[in-house]
Amino acid sequence: MAPASRDYYESLGVGRNASSDEIKQAYRQLAKQWHPDRNPGDAAAEEQFKSLSEAYSVLIDPEKRRRYDRMGHTAFGEGQGGGAERIDFRAVGEIFEGLMGEVFGFASATRRARQGADIELDLEITFEESASGTEKSLTVPRLVPCTPCGGVGAAPGTKVDRCTVCNGSGEVRFQRGFFSASRPCSACGGSGQRFETPCATCEGRTVVPSTEEVRVKVPAGVEDGAVRSIRGGGEKGRGGGTAGDLHVRVRVLPHPLYKREGADVKVTIPVSFPQAVLGTQVEIPTLEGRVKMKIPPGTQSGKIFRLRGKGIDVLGGAGKGDQLVQVVVEIPETIDKKQRRLIEELALEFGEDGHPQQRSFLDKLRDLFG
Repeated sequence: MAPASRDYYESLGVGRNASSDEIKQAYRQLAKQWHPDRNPGDAAAEEQFKSLSEAYSVLIDPEKRRRYDRMGHTAFGEGQGGGAERIDFRAVGEIFEGLMGEVFGFASATRRARQGADIELDLEITFEESASGTEKSLTVPRLVPCTPCGGVGAAPGTKVDRCTVCNGSGEVRFQRGFFSASRPCSACGGSGQRFETPCATCEGRTVVPSTEEVRVKVPAGVEDGAVRSIRGGGEKGRGGGTAGDLHVRVRVLPHPLYKREGADVKVTIPVSFPQAVLGTQVEIPTLEGRVKMKIPPGTQSGKIFRLRGKGIDVLGGAGKGDQLVQVVVEIPETIDKKQRRLIEELALEFGEDGHPQQRSFLDKLRDLFG
């Protein structure tokens, strides 16, 4: 068992500059380890648990933490080095709510009543729709109160009584060590009511599956994997609690020609060897339609040209990207005898002067290896 005057930071295993989140995480992990119900009959474990809770309730409070940093344990009076009487139960209550679920396998009835579950769905859109923005209809599956029984769970016209175990409150109180907490009543499932004949439609569950069509606005410039959230679009809350949220993950379908690079759109255009040497004019597909672009004589394979303002709107309206056009010189895979003869004559005609990059590479190679 740690001594009563042990440093609070040392007790939780955190540094003196630890953030509130780090302190909460440290307490949560240690409290699970030393909780009396996980160490039944171990007086040392109970004392350690009290010591951890004392340290947490001081360090999580900004004013108490400042006083402790200046004066140590004496900031709270001599002779008060530790003990349950020093614990601020309101401070540890938030952590304890979640801890009870992890230690004992159930959630707080109060927490469940506050908000319904969130719903997560994927929405597929085309590359063009991601660039210009769109609005889509999405079918959302959710659970809704059963209409025939009014969400009670009992067959219409049958008797519904108050649960005698929880006296209609939907939760029961119990003691765990020196903490008092509550959990959903197992006899009535947290509803506070008992009945003998369940509703034939919902089979006593009070809810039934349903679907709803929801319009989802997708802004211009949205990227693959972005999430659009609709507050209150999730499952309905219980006991008058607020509804959860609907989270829609946008999936942009691949395009046969375009690739996205930030706000820029990249497209690769194949040209023949004569076109690259002599220059040409080609049609380029863009998000706004086809445009003509000149390819100057002597264009090298891999050269990238930039069409200003032909890309994607930056999300939030902060400008627009460009279209990047990469030229790739296409080499024939097969040639006939006449073509071979002409190419060989052309190669002789070019000589080394016709390929300056190749000549530069060979010169560097000779410099390195002799």
